[in-house]
Amino acid sequence: MAKRDFYEVLGVSRSATEDELKKAYRRLAMKFHPDRNPDDTTAQEKFKEAKEAYEVLKDARKRAAYDQYGHAAVDGSMGGGGQGPGGFQGDVGDIFGDIFGDIFGGGRRGRQQQRGADLRYAIELDLEEAVAGISREIRVPTLGECKQCNGSGAQDGKKETCTTCGGAGQVRMQQGIFSVQQTCPACHGRGQRIANPCPSCNGQGRVRETRTLSVKIPAGVDTGDRIRLAGEGEAGMNGATPGDLYVEVRVRPHRLFERDGDDLYCEVPVLFSTAALGGELQIPTLSGNVKLKIPQETQTGRLFRLRGKGVKSVRSAHQGDLLCRVVVETPVKLTREQKDMLKRFEESYQSSGTEHNPRSTSWLDGVKEFFDRMTS
Repeated sequence: MAKRDFYEVLGVSRSATEDELKKAYRRLAMKFHPDRNPDDTTAQEKFKEAKEAYEVLKDARKRAAYDQYGHAAVDGSMGGGGQGPGGFQGDVGDIFGDIFGDIFGGGRRGRQQQRGADLRYAIELDLEEAVAGISREIRVPTLGECKQCNGSGAQDGKKETCTTCGGAGQVRMQQGIFSVQQTCPACHGRGQRIANPCPSCNGQGRVRETRTLSVKIPAGVDTGDRIRLAGEGEAGMNGATPGDLYVEVRVRPHRLFERDGDDLYCEVPVLFSTAALGGELQIPTLSGNVKLKIPQETQTGRLFRLRGKGVKSVRSAHQGDLLCRVVVETPVKLTREQKDMLKRFEESYQSSGTEHNPRSTSWLDGVKEFFDRMTS
């Protein structure tokens, strides 16, 4: 009988990740486990089928060959798998070592020490601080190495070989023809036990503390950037390697500027008379004021680019720009005399035609065209 497609067997897509493959295999292995289906030959065949599919797809080289040539590329390399009667002896213990390792916290990791957890710390900066760079002290609550026992967890510094696992860090469980390894429950996979636990840390080798650290924030960082401080996370169990600390940057909203990558944007209010006649304005930048020339007949929404007045990238030598968006400001709280002047001004250019109001003319033409289509 022709073999089914391995991806179909596991119920995953051809773009499945390693984690997705492992989860799919674990689900099928648990479902068709021979101990759960002792008299079901169909379940045994499905277990065999899932094992073969997973063994190929979890190996990047075999998977690439299978994707290109199908079963012909891997049938020769699969071998018999060391199967005994019924097809389930040999390396069954190894198969379930990977699956049950995640469940029982052990698997093949054996006597590896438990590395300390990584920590995350959010730091808020003003835009000016993020652009220029800054050094900041932070206080981080964490689990640090116990000073009394130097992280060993033992009061006298001595450890004994675990009698439950004989120092292997694992124990083997026998269920019929199946042999499954799991982490030793007595020593939690460390292979050693502490006869006299340290009273300060209760044998853990670490205690709760608040650590003060100095963090150097490089110039140009933005919200979402992370700074890694190696070894500044939680201390590992019983002297194991500490984790890392990741400082995540959050930049507060600014009153004047809005950041987009390395560019800055700001709105510049312009007097009605300056927009019409032209003039010069003092524009604030992060490096000081600069002059911006406003041409005559400038309209609201026009963008002026000030090159090199943005943010210097934290990842390259690129310097962003400052883009100023003009907003023509309508005057308020006018005196009677000013109102009269504006009325006379309005009458003067209305009598001369529509050439002074190009946008109004275009908009009115569009309105007329719209109503013509609606009534036709």
